[in-house]
Amino acid sequence: MSEEQKSGLVAELQRQIESVGGIPFADFMEQALYHPEHGYYTSGRTRIGKQGDFFTSSSVHSCFGQLIARQLEQMWHLSGQGAFIIAEQGAGEGHLCLDILDALEDKYPEFYACLEYRIVEISAANRRRQEQALQRHFSAGRVTWCEFDDLQGMQGCFVSNELLDAFPIHLIEKHAGKLQEVYVVNRGDGFAEELRPLSVNLIQDYFQRIGIEPAEGNRCEVNLAACDWMERVAAVLERGFVLTVDYGFLAEELHAPFRHAGTFLCYHQHQTSEDPYRRVGCQDMTAHIDFTTLQEVGCQQGLDTLYFGQQYQFLMGLGFLEMLMEMESRETDPKKAQALRMNLKTLILPEGGMGESFKVLVQGKNVGRPELICNKRIRDIAMPT
Repeated sequence: MSEEQKSGLVAELQRQIESVGGIPFADFMEQALYHPEHGYYTSGRTRIGKQGDFFTSSSVHSCFGQLIARQLEQMWHLSGQGAFIIAEQGAGEGHLCLDILDALEDKYPEFYACLEYRIVEISAANRRRQEQALQRHFSAGRVTWCEFDDLQGMQGCFVSNELLDAFPIHLIEKHAGKLQEVYVVNRGDGFAEELRPLSVNLIQDYFQRIGIEPAEGNRCEVNLAACDWMERVAAVLERGFVLTVDYGFLAEELHAPFRHAGTFLCYHQHQTSEDPYRRVGCQDMTAHIDFTTLQEVGCQQGLDTLYFGQQYQFLMGLGFLEMLMEMESRETDPKKAQALRMNLKTLILPEGGMGESFKVLVQGKNVGRPELICNKRIRDIAMPT
């Protein structure tokens, strides 16, 4: 099988397209990423890190998970310090889960002793990696796998890190004042695109909800799956929080007229492209998410927005500077200290880093309007000495 694309998946997609005469791009993307056997996210391919296709915040340094652990510990206190579920969907290789549980075990043993970390995972390959990485916490009874619906009635916090950007998206263009959708068709030995009427009315409903449409001639993405996900999370959460980390914008910026081609990108060996038809099943596909709609859908389902900001603000509020200084002070090798500093700065730098492109949304259900520690203003943060 060529590493450029998975021939079995290509053949299956071509048969499906042939049978119906074309499929919405969202259906194509879903198969390319999540096909049970050949999908990019369900196969055993190495995706994260230097040998993979991209980095995530949790793969950059354990500091990311350690700081999130501080916020989770406050959420536990706000919830009454009883049984607490941390649920994570799309846990990948388990980096974030490991860093959170290690930090809680070390710094907050009382919280660690009464929590249960539940992972919603569809990939058998990922489960094997998670089992290996989290072996000690599995043995301690602190982590387990579950189905999404098993979380019904949960009290705790639902966590996701770079999950929603990889949900299948509908590609939309506007021509002669009319919204049209990208369909994928067969052409020769490969795939091509055609513009057709919208596949579902929910796409038009989406634009009516945000009060914005793409500019004439522009292409954009509509992530209906993220709306469905937000509704499902709100439905299973009885009391607690939802913490979502991802790259995206508020709707007005996401669909700004200057964004002619939208935000859709493919990632392969740390290189980007805009061609989803070249390495089918062997490359990541992503698009920035609409945080306005996430908040509005959440609000309709009983979720209050408690925090929304850029990742650097979130991490700074949780004590990023103090943690950086502490880690540096323990490093006796100047070169290693400098490398540590540059690595950690990736999490907060606005250009060439993740500090501004990544956003953090915290929502709450039946918890009132608490002041979260991540909400500390930059000017109120004391500079460590």
